[in-house]
Order: sequence, then C-alpha cells, then structure tokens
Amino acid sequence: MGPTRKPNVCRQLSRRALGFFSRDAGVVQRTNLGILRALVCQESTKFKNVWTTHSKSPIAYERGRIYFDNYRCCVSSIASEPRKLYEMPKCSKSEKIEDALLWECPVGEILPNPSDYKSSLIALTAHNWLFRISATTGKVLEKIYLASYCKFRYLSWDTPQEVIAVKSAQNKGSVLARQAGIQQPVLLYLAVFHVLPFSLIGILEINKKIFGNVTDATLSHGILIVMYSSGLVRLYSFQAITEQFMQQKLDLGCACRWGGTAGTVGEAPFGIPCNIKITDTPPLLFEVSSLENAFQIGGHPWHYIITPNKKKQKGVFHICALKDNSLAKNGIQEMECCSLESDWIYFHPDASGRIIHVGPNQVKVLKLNEVENNSAQHQISEDFVILANREKNKNENLPIVTASGRVVKKNFNLLDDDPEQETFKIVDYEDELDLLSVVAVTQIDAEGKAHLDFHCNEYGTLLKSIPLVESWDVTYSHEVYFDRDLVLHIEQKPSRVFSCYVYQMVCDPADEETTNRSCEKDGPEQELSIYMRTPSGGPETVPSLHPITRKTGNR
Repeated sequence: MGPTRKPNVCRQLSRRALGFFSRDAGVVQRTNLGILRALVCQESTKFKNVWTTHSKSPIAYERGRIYFDNYRCCVSSIASEPRKLYEMPKCSKSEKIEDALLWECPVGEILPNPSDYKSSLIALTAHNWLFRISATTGKVLEKIYLASYCKFRYLSWDTPQEVIAVKSAQNKGSVLARQAGIQQPVLLYLAVFHVLPFSLIGILEINKKIFGNVTDATLSHGILIVMYSSGLVRLYSFQAITEQFMQQKLDLGCACRWGGTAGTVGEAPFGIPCNIKITDTPPLLFEVSSLENAFQIGGHPWHYIITPNKKKQKGVFHICALKDNSLAKNGIQEMECCSLESDWIYFHPDASGRIIHVGPNQVKVLKLNEVENNSAQHQISEDFVILANREKNKNENLPIVTASGRVVKKNFNLLDDDPEQETFKIVDYEDELDLLSVVAVTQIDAEGKAHLDFHCNEYGTLLKSIPLVESWDVTYSHEVYFDRDLVLHIEQKPSRVFSCYVYQMVCDPADEETTNRSCEKDGPEQELSIYMRTPSGGPETVPSLHPITRKTGNR
C-alpha cells in the first residue's frame, strides 16, 4: 500500500488566494478538485438522500442534469435541491427524442456566436430529425432532417465532443420479403457529422454484397468496426473509405440535385442522400474472432482483450499485443469464481493503460509493463485488489448425524454471487476526483442493502463508504453515478417503472451544531481557528468551499 498523507486544505486555499496558481488555470482547477476530494472523503462528511422521484418513462443522467420523458423535461441536480431547468412542449410519439448526447465545448474551434460555447444536447427524434438543443433552456438552436429512406435510431461519439455517428436500425425487410427469400442489399446506414459548427462528413451504407451477413457496425475513433454472428470482428479505416468511395461532397443548407430530385441538403423532405457507397472490398486493418463479438483496444502500447470464440471459454480473457497478436505474459486472465453472472473486464478509463477485472467478490486492477530484459514483450501483473467484506460461511462442511447415529459429512459451496454475501455489482471511475466507486450489495432478510465505496485510484485504499437508504433488488436493472459531490441511483422496476434517488454531500448536522456552539462561545478568534483546520478537523469548511467546486465546463 502507498502513502495516505492527507492534503492540507488550509494551505491549498492560502496559496490560491496569494496567486500562486494564477498563471495556470489548470493548476487552479486541479487544486479545487483536490480540496473537494479531501472534503468528500473525510469522515464527518455525509451523503444525504435529498430527492426521490418516479417515472413511467426512462430516466437519464448526464453532467449534473437529469432527463425525464424522453429528454423532454430537464432537471438540474447541482442546486441544494433538484430544480426544473426546462420542459419542452408535448409531442406525438412519432416526434419523441429517441437518443441524445451532451455536447459541452468546442475543441479548437472559434464559433460565430457566444451562445455556441454553452452546452448543447444533440438529440435524435423518431421522425429522423437531428436537433441541437440548449442544455439550459431547451430551445432548439439547429435542426437537420436526415433522410426518409431509413429509420435512424442511435447516437454515439466517433471522436468525443468532435464527431458523432448516427446509426440506423437494421434493415431486415418485411416478413413477406423474408419468406420469399428476397435479400436486402443495404443492412444499415451510418451518418457522420462534425459538431458545432455542424458539418456533414457523409452517410455510409453497409451492404451485404461487400460485407456479407453483418449483425452490427459502428464507428469509433475513425475506425469502422463490423461484427458478424460468427464472432468475427473486422476493422477498417473510415477516412480511407471516405476518400475512395465518396460519390459527391455534400454541404448542409446547400442546393443539391441527386437521382433526378432537387432539394436543400438537411432540409425536409429532401434530407441527406447516401453519398458514400462502397463498391469494392476496402483495405482490412485488423481481424479477430471473439465470443459474442467482445473486443476492446487500449493500454500502452496498444493491446486488445478478447474471449476465445467457444462457449466453454466464457469468463476467460486473452490480452494480446495489437501489433503482432502475441499473447502477453500472464495474459490469460480467468477469475476462479462460481456465479450466475459472469465477471467482466475492461481497460481503465483513466488512460493509465491499466485493466480492471471485476468479479462478484473481488476487483482486480492489473497493470501492463515490459518484461525484464525483453522490451518487445509485455506482461500482466496485479496492481492492487479490492476484496468484498465477507465472513466464511459457518455452515459449510458441517457433519450431519442421521437417525441411526451415523455421521455424514456434507460438502457444498455457495455461489460467489450468493445474495446473502456482499457482492460487487457496479464499478466506475470518477475522473475529476480520481476515485474508483464500487457498489456492493448484500441481501438482508427480504430486501437487499447497498453501499457505495470510494477507493483511491492509485493504491486501492478504501477512503469512504456511503450507505444507500433505498432497498436494492438484484433482479432489477440499476445505474449508479458518482459525480463530484453528487450520487445518483436510477432503478428500473417491472412494468417500466423508473425510480431516481439523488444524494448530495452535506455536513454532519451533529458536528456542525457542536462547531457553531463553539464559535458563539469563543468569539471571532475561535471561529478563525476552525476555518484553519485540515479536512479531518471538521466539516465547517464545506459551505465556503462548495461554490468554487461546482461543475463549470468540460471534464
């Protein structure tokens, strides 16, 4: 375990007030977040359930905003009590928002209007419109009509905050067409845009003649990823495809003539023609076979994680070098556990190149480093392990005495995710506070109880544990977000009932009352000494520090 020295909040505030960091805004921001982390993790700080609500439609959360009714209603969770930011007019089912992304700031772009620098919601509607909506007022700032020849349904970032991909539903054809054996030539479409200012890159068709029986396709960091039911995953360069197969460059808002029809690009009813049609097999960058198409790339240098494409290999993960497909030393990771739900693995989102492997009773953080005396090969080793708080079951292997007096020893093992034992359900990373958040659940009598633990991202040390007051049913779907001084739990119950529980960081009322009495008794000088304490000295610093750590932009 590494050092656990506490930062001195008073010293950090004094240095900031004296202008020690005035030349570097990034240092000031990191200092503020360091102060907030100290306050979040100190013993006297509590997280209080300040708001609970229920909805018949899905609830979404993004950067301090809670969205209801298919993004039509937005509530801010930053205030001391959640408050409504806006509510858009009611619309028909055919016009509802189906998917959305939060755009926060331009990346290296000078924009024409000051309002363009404020956060926007990029929204896709059921009738194929792409909207840019003000994240604070709900006003529609821009709108683009996509097309009428397919049904667009999904939004994703190709390059975060810069390029978006809009994916259509798969074209499976009508029931009659399938019964007649009529093959659909185009399986799906991908529309790709630069955001703010909006500009079209192109609409790409994924057709069966070139790619075969594709089950899914997506874009990520300029790579076209194509997946097949056999488990095969193929990677292509989207830029190379665009340069080779784009039929015509299209600009939004400009007149265009396409296929005998004239109109304005991005306006109804003309929309945007499909201008990238692949007529020959593009150059293949990479190909691999993995169970259920599970495939990830990350690490330093580049490695990838797959599961061998056999059902009996489920839960076995291979970590290989991308450059030559060689297996890393200790690169086969298998968590020896017996559970109903399988373990999962992914590259750490903190860009450290580490790997997080989560099982029902342990979280392993693995690191990738060079083999000694062989810089060409890399090995996997444990950085640290977080273990569930469990007691050995006293009923295991107890002898049983039969009616005749014969002693029988019965052997049995509980599942590793048995609900009566503490089990890990969610592991996430808070990038601004550099904390790992782990949700652990235990079934107590008829209901489950959960707590959210904060661990040091560098050493794995447990720094804080927050009990969740609501019961946790392991058969329901759950999402938990930890965002600076906020914890939010979204739960989906049967019959499409959604619940949202909001927790906010507060002072311990008992400690605050004791501190206030001390201030009144000893006067201003004593009050000054209280504000000069370190984080462990009490929560009285929270009210004065809280405003400076509010979220004000991109992470």
